Amino acid sequence: MKHMDDRELHSHLIGQQGSRWALNTPVLVLDIDALDRNIAAMAETVRAKGLALRPHAKTHKSVDIAKRQVAAGAVGMCCAKIGEAEVLAEGGIAGLLITSPITAPAAIGRLASLAKNAPAIIATVDDPEVARRIDAALAAIGATLAVLVDIDPGMHRTGVASPAAAVALAEAIHRLPNLHYRGVQFYCGVQQHIANFAERRAAVVERTDYLKQVIGALDGAGFAPEMISGSGTGTHQIDLELGVFTELQAGSYVFMDQQYLDCDLTGAGCTNPPFATALTVDARVASANHDALVTIDAGYKALSTDGGVAVVQRGPAEGAAFAFMGDEHAALIAPAIGTKLRSGDAVSLTVPHCDPTVNLYDFYHIVQGDTLIDLWPVSARGRAR
Repeated sequence: MKHMDDRELHSHLIGQQGSRWALNTPVLVLDIDALDRNIAAMAETVRAKGLALRPHAKTHKSVDIAKRQVAAGAVGMCCAKIGEAEVLAEGGIAGLLITSPITAPAAIGRLASLAKNAPAIIATVDDPEVARRIDAALAAIGATLAVLVDIDPGMHRTGVASPAAAVALAEAIHRLPNLHYRGVQFYCGVQQHIANFAERRAAVVERTDYLKQVIGALDGAGFAPEMISGSGTGTHQIDLELGVFTELQAGSYVFMDQQYLDCDLTGAGCTNPPFATALTVDARVASANHDALVTIDAGYKALSTDGGVAVVQRGPAEGAAFAFMGDEHAALIAPAIGTKLRSGDAVSLTVPHCDPTVNLYDFYHIVQGDTLIDLWPVSARGRAR
């Protein structure tokens, strides 16, 4: 029997009023109006401060969404991996910044090819020897590449570990004829999800003071950074206030997953987020034979598990506790929920962590209200290398 993909399953529902609730579940659903409001809101917030916005595409992995962000004023897109950058470049997106150091020999070859064939590619480096390997690969095909020095903000994940190391790497890059030093990257990932605004701000101020030390060392050595790229959805307001970055890399604002909904992003409280929930996973009741529990058809294979649990967004199950019950199922638990929901009823879930959840699906189901209006591929799904 032939496998049917989402287009074959659902294209006939496009334009039918209420067709969202006829979709085969579990399914990744994107509210187009909320998405566009979020894109416009972040673009205007950053523009008002005179900075550039280069959103992170690891969030959505979508050429269609990237095009909407660029149309709203983004100077390009960030990509976590070279595979994502290849997909977006093929889709016509320029100004790509690869935020993870590229070190594998095969990947360095692909990076050189991308630099030769796609406009305005920027890469990050944190090791002089790797910089020399990239330079050699570029020389072999007659290409050049702009690079940023990646600075470790204290996570010990990637990045040079001291101001002196940043200067040494900038000097090494300067001596390589096919690399062009542009500045630095500084992404405070740990601080993004500190729930309390005042605590998050204090942590970011402390890390920004360190960044200023690195910038001062680079400036003193003749390597004043033209680009200072970083920030995220959780710290964007604070980083705009502090005024050190030249561009912001925020990504999850387009969707607003539960991790960010649980954070006070602006100091106004979690009940008044600056961005709307645009992304959900819609599921369906698979079994309702108990008074205080129903089983839905969305388990580990439908939702990421690294950011807590999903939250029911609307309907009779709103406020119910969520518990994974295996690969294919989860439970919604609340008094008398088994009398309010029956087998086959639909529920809509706010996802715990958007990036890995999106990577579980082939398509976004684009809705306006309760009507399916389009299907967009998750263009860079699985491009983790």
